[in-house]
This record gives sequence, C-alpha cells and structure tokens, in this order.
Amino acid sequence: MNWRKELVKIALGFLIFGILYFLPFRERFLNGLTEGVLLAHWYAQEHVIFCLIPAFFIAGAISVFVSKESVMRYLGPSAPKAVAYSVAAVSGAILAVCSCTILPLFAGIYLNGAGLGPATTFLYAGPAINVLAIVLTARILGFELGLARALGAVLTSIIIGLFMEFLFRKEEKERMAAFAAQNIQASRPLWHTVLFLATLVAILLFATWGPGEGLWQQIYLHKWQLLALTSLLLLVELRVFFKMSYLWLAAIFATVFLTEIIFPGQKLPFLAGVISLCLALYFTGGEAKEWLESSYILARQILPLLFFGVIAAGFFLGRPGHEGFIPSQYVASLVGGNSFLANFYASVVGAFMYFATLTEVPILQGLLGAGMGKGPALALLLAGPAVSLPNMLVIRSILGTKKTLAYVSAVIVVATISGFLFGKFF
Repeated sequence: MNWRKELVKIALGFLIFGILYFLPFRERFLNGLTEGVLLAHWYAQEHVIFCLIPAFFIAGAISVFVSKESVMRYLGPSAPKAVAYSVAAVSGAILAVCSCTILPLFAGIYLNGAGLGPATTFLYAGPAINVLAIVLTARILGFELGLARALGAVLTSIIIGLFMEFLFRKEEKERMAAFAAQNIQASRPLWHTVLFLATLVAILLFATWGPGEGLWQQIYLHKWQLLALTSLLLLVELRVFFKMSYLWLAAIFATVFLTEIIFPGQKLPFLAGVISLCLALYFTGGEAKEWLESSYILARQILPLLFFGVIAAGFFLGRPGHEGFIPSQYVASLVGGNSFLANFYASVVGAFMYFATLTEVPILQGLLGAGMGKGPALALLLAGPAVSLPNMLVIRSILGTKKTLAYVSAVIVVATISGFLFGKFF
C-alpha cells in the first residue's frame, strides 16, 4: 500500500468530515450550494442544447474533415503571423459565443494542428470580441467604455497569443514537427468541407441569436425560420457528402416534426433532431460515424468539467444578481476607485466568475452605480466574458496545467494594465 497517497485521501476525508460536522458560515454555505445548483440548472437550460451541442458537432467536424495541412497553413507556425492572428481573431469574433461554447471549437483547431499562439487568440476572441455586446456596452455604460472594450479586446487577443507562442516556443516546435510528419491529406474536396462547416456554424449562430436593434433585430425575428432552413440544408449535405439513406433522413425530419406537434417549442424538437441525427450517423458508418465519435469524445472530455466549474462558480460568486458564498458587498468594496489593486481584483473576479453573453453589462451597470471605477469596469469586461472557472478547468484538460496558468495569468495581467491605464486617463 502506498501510504503517501493514502495519507492524502485520509486528510481529504477529515477535511470533508470537518466541514460537514462544523458547517462554518452555515447560512452562507447553504446559500452558496443553492446558487451553485441553480446556476448549473440555468446553464443546462440555456446553453447546452443550442450552444454546446452544435459546438461539439462543429469541433468534431473540424477534427475529422479539415486536414491538418490546411489548419497548419493558416494557423500554424509556418503561416505569416499577420495572417494567422488575423484569421484567429476574425474567426473567433464572427462566432461571438460565450467562454464555454468556444472550448470545443478551440479544442478542434488546436488538436488538429493550429499553433498555440493563434489558437489562444481564437480562444480569447470568441467570447471577448462580441459586436452586439460591445454595442450594448457603449449604449448603456458609455461610448468611451464601449470603444475601449472593442479596441482592448482585439489587442488583448493578439497580445495573449503572441505571449503564449513566445513562452512555449520550444514545446510548440516539437508539437508542430509531429503534425508535419503525419502528412495527412484531405479526403474530400475543399468546397465540400467549407460548405459543411459553414452550415454547422450557421446553425449555431441562428440557434443562439439574441435580440438587438436594426438588422440584428430583423434577423432575430426570423431566427427559427433561418434555423429550419439551415437544418434542411444540413440534411441535403448528409445525403450528398455521406450517402446517408433517404430512410434515415426521413426519420430525422419526422422525429423533429412529431416532437414539435407533441411538445410545441424549440428546444425539445431541436434535441430530438440531434438524438435522431446521432443514430443516423452511427448506422450510416464510415466518415459519418467517425464524425459522431469525434464529437462524442470532445463532449465526454469537456462537459463534466464544465458543469463542475459552473457549480463551483455559482457556489462562490452566485448567479448574476444573486449572492453566493462570497458576499457581493465585499467584492464591490474591492473594485471601488481606479487603483491598480482595484483593477487587479476586478480582473481576478471577472476571470473566475461565469458570465453568459451580454449579462456582464447589467452587472457592471449596478457595480458602477455602487462606486466601481471605470478602469476596473474595463478590466472586468476584458477578463470576465473571455475566461471563467469552468473554462479554466476544460483548458487545463487540453493544454495542461502550465499553459493554462500562463493563459489565465496573461488575461488577468493584460486586463489589469488596460483597466488601470484607462482609469488613469479617462
């Protein structure tokens, strides 16, 4: 018996027993547990079906159908830095997803040959460079803060990518050499892959499209019709690209149609369509089954860590507008004014708290009213939507502890400095 390992388990057991026996800060502890469960409940309702499931299928498609040579050409070390970082930042910005939905997509391109620098730029840019969130920030929190958020997010994504590339250049050189040695060629025409991925991305975008103004609002009003059209296009592509039988295509369509009749709404028919699609891909075999398996492996790796992280974030910091174990007035007192420490605290709190897309704006509106400085507000805007505790746990499973610590530290440091400079001059 390895007593060193056993002593660790015994110590952990005593710690858990001590917490349960004494239950310090009982009311706050129980409130934190409640907030953790309710945040996970909200996350399961609002993010899994329309956000994460399409993202897993996109990541699986990238892993199976996009050749490593193509990824390395645009995002690898041999690609011009201006091209690699521009593609990474623009691709992330177009998706405009939350810090958790971006994770399967990040895993897909990183494990398929993207360099660490461009991959982490993509990882940050997805949730941080959100056009609608930036516009909302400018309208509600002021034009200066909205502009600072836009410029800061773009620059931060590139700075972090360059920093990660430089810091782990030796390891990246070895990793890229291993990818280059594989010399795997694409198994289908490029336009097939581009059209197929574009359809999957369109499904993700329309499914998660939120209300806005002008053109944004017009698209929102027709989002379900657009989602239905892109889903029908996907069925056509399944027949053309994977030779899926007409019987399975009819089964998918009938399942969605009947579920909509029995359970009117959007989520259950969408989920029923996903389940029937999984069965169709499995029994079709070949590349279709390989796509399903790749998507499943990513989901199995990421989902448990995400939910554990969401519960932990809810326990300590609560849901937006609610208190967790840590009192909200304590957090508000730390981020008051424009001192360097206030910006640092805002960056750290933002980095660990989970923000759904756009929820950071009303939260900051309340904090600014309670005395938060504009500098810490920007720091939180740059750190909060881009990373979170659930996000960190998943990144660690992909990059390892050392690279994850470097990435999160870089986000906090750049957000802190940006917020401090903004608060000092504005």
